[in-house]
Amino acid sequence: MKLSEFLEDYGGWVAFVIALVATLGSLYYSEVAGFIPCRLCWYQRIMMYPLVLITLVGALRRDDYLPSYVLPLSIIGMGISTYHYLMEKGVFPASNTCAADVPCNISYVNYFGFVTIALMALIAFTLITLTMLGMRAAYRRDEAGQLPL
Repeated sequence: MKLSEFLEDYGGWVAFVIALVATLGSLYYSEVAGFIPCRLCWYQRIMMYPLVLITLVGALRRDDYLPSYVLPLSIIGMGISTYHYLMEKGVFPASNTCAADVPCNISYVNYFGFVTIALMALIAFTLITLTMLGMRAAYRRDEAGQLPL
């Protein structure tokens, strides 16, 4: 099976699983581990949580327009996550948008010395974005009658 055929058939499900794991992970960190989310974490959640339902419905309906619904949220989420990660690593100074009681530049986790919650969110948003771009390309290639990749 070619990559474009796989994404055409299962891309919505791949994005759903990624969004679900990211959502459950964020809920674990806040509700089980007891980490209080900062303001940028909340913005990332606002972009990720709807993706679970949108990708589930799109995968069930096999909606050709699913990338159009998902990409705005995932690309904005990538931007927020990138900014948050760079703030955690000291590239950008701490922002005034973050509350004093829960600053955005601290890292609750730091696996392997660089994997923070913001980086995990960035990876999830990036994987969803790449999956949706691949789906869009597969649909366009199929409509044009070109051979799959």
